[in-house]
Amino acid sequence: MDIILIILIILSLMFMIYCIIPNLYARNISKTVHKTLNLSQGKNVALTFDDGPDARYTLNLLSVLEKYNAKATFFVAARNADSNREIINKIILDGHEVALHTYKHKGMWQMFPWETSKEFEVGLRILEKIGVKVHYYRPPWGTFNLLTLRLCKKHNLKTVLWSKQANDWEKNNSIDNISNILIEKVSKNDIVLLHDCGGADNSPLKTIGALEKCLPILIDKGYKFVKISEDVL
Repeated sequence: MDIILIILIILSLMFMIYCIIPNLYARNISKTVHKTLNLSQGKNVALTFDDGPDARYTLNLLSVLEKYNAKATFFVAARNADSNREIINKIILDGHEVALHTYKHKGMWQMFPWETSKEFEVGLRILEKIGVKVHYYRPPWGTFNLLTLRLCKKHNLKTVLWSKQANDWEKNNSIDNISNILIEKVSKNDIVLLHDCGGADNSPLKTIGALEKCLPILIDKGYKFVKISEDVL
């Protein structure tokens, strides 16, 4: 057999073991990865925001959440948190919570084991320095490698994905479309994935505009917006 073919087979097997199998297990089998809330009473929904904070968008988002008395969980990239400490303080002061989205938002499939460990350790160290005690973790892009869940257990973090999303990071998405998706698809105990940073140019502005439109409608339907920690995960 050609040596190049042998190498390709070996690399493919390594990728399967390190990335594909752990990802399938975490997303479809593991009981420690949470995609919905477990609250039995009320029409509760968890709004979650990834990738921030971002000085261009997060404060405006917080104003909309305050206007409608909606609480949320912010899965922050720790390096963004480090450069926007006053926004982190504002998030907490407003009654929301901060969770970990690694240090620099690098996908689990893009990292060697030592890089994966560093992403957790540096991220947690930065948030601890800021004064944030972290209980929840979400991997960038919802991907896992062989170490992800082990490191969550080591650092006593509960892993949270989502049950609904509106693709609010996409370039061709619109305020109306994001709003309509949330109005039509959100249901009791959903964990909703949204973003206050990243994506296409100024896409968080569309997210903020969509929430301004859909939150009063969803509240009229009886929904309450809660933090992940209000659940019994």
